Amino acid sequence: MQRTRAPAARRAPGAQGDRARQASRRDVLAALGATSGLLLLGCRGEPVDVRDQAAVAAGGSRGYAGPAVELSFWTGFTGGDRPPMERLLERFNREHDNITVRMSVTRWGDFYQKLPAAVDSGHGPDVAVMHADQLATAAVHHTILPLDEVVGALGLGAGDFSRTLWNAGVFRGHRYGIPLDVHPLGLYYNRAVLAHAGLGDVALPRARRDYLAVLEQLKGRGIQGSWVSPVLFTGGLMFQSLLWQLGGELFSEDGARATFNSEAGVEALDFMIELIKRGYSPRDVGQDADSIAFTNNRNAFHWNGIWMINVYRAIPGLEWGVAPVPAIGPREAVWGNSHNLVLPRQPRDGQRRLKASVVFLDWLSRHSIEWAEAGMVPARREARESAAFLRMTEQAIFATQIPHVRFPPAIAGIDSVRASTLDLAVNEAVLLRAPPREALDRAARAADALLSDNLRKFGRAT
Repeated sequence: MQRTRAPAARRAPGAQGDRARQASRRDVLAALGATSGLLLLGCRGEPVDVRDQAAVAAGGSRGYAGPAVELSFWTGFTGGDRPPMERLLERFNREHDNITVRMSVTRWGDFYQKLPAAVDSGHGPDVAVMHADQLATAAVHHTILPLDEVVGALGLGAGDFSRTLWNAGVFRGHRYGIPLDVHPLGLYYNRAVLAHAGLGDVALPRARRDYLAVLEQLKGRGIQGSWVSPVLFTGGLMFQSLLWQLGGELFSEDGARATFNSEAGVEALDFMIELIKRGYSPRDVGQDADSIAFTNNRNAFHWNGIWMINVYRAIPGLEWGVAPVPAIGPREAVWGNSHNLVLPRQPRDGQRRLKASVVFLDWLSRHSIEWAEAGMVPARREARESAAFLRMTEQAIFATQIPHVRFPPAIAGIDSVRASTLDLAVNEAVLLRAPPREALDRAARAADALLSDNLRKFGRAT
């Protein structure tokens, strides 16, 4: 998953019309007495209870013996992650005579606009992939089914993954996603640049003092060794990692207010700006310029996601490696996200495919070692501990960070709130257009107003 330019999820241009239709639907449900909020109307007006659909889907744990069925599978795997998934689908289709899966691929930014509209119109997919930070929003819109009964029938639990990965799929006490992988941030290093400064892999920094000392040595050789990006990919992800390392949080647990403007947040931004003011990074780094400089042997250290592994492998002559991100703060923490397998809500006439969908979902989860070829860390513990995975050197290094991975909070609508407030504050401060505290405080006030609106629409996160 190459997300160097991935935009925040936004609603489609017809969002006001969608909200009006949703409001109308809620009025009908109120008249029907659907107090749980889980009873919806199908595309032909028939009542559809997503709890009933989840129970039907759980039957897929025993296999599928029905007539031949074709399932639609939606993903955003448009880059180097597409071929490994296509190979998995080819294998699944060979092994299952009565189930055929067809994958439809859309850019992630468009995917999160397209999926809710398709589900509401009765033309959504049978199975889809969503990022962990999008599950809460999809859940409150009833775009996806709760999977508690499904994972119970499949016998899945935290022990099959990791507690952090498993918990990332839960919203308001219900499970909505089954993790397929985890893709955290890492520290890429350019071996040629380090060698030019008389440094080698043994000099890889693990803490703040070490990091600054190595950057100072690089500066003495005329090298700006750690470029700071003002955009989400990668500066925003660096900020979030630093915030957690310094003991801060992005938002309150109930999703009612922003907390990224704490002392930890200010210190995190101060550190990023310190790299610029000390001359370890140029000013005004453009989108992807940090990565381009890295590939051109002008940048020694690059904070980026695991999805860059296959990108850098494809560049002839580039000498590079990867390490865990250094602990700049007193604790180890690193931003991460996860692709989750989900079951979208189905219209009444689509429910017979639910059991087959679970057969596919279960099979794909159990074959996640092959998915690691896409440059991901497989979510399943047995895959991560396999000899085949440990031979994937870079992915295995990323996997060592799993105990320290932090996910964005499970709060409905939080992605768009962050994109229109915090991301702008990081951009403004890193470009030296506003002091960190001023930028963060202004963003927090704007975020609190948006969060208040979200609370009225979606209720509290917990």
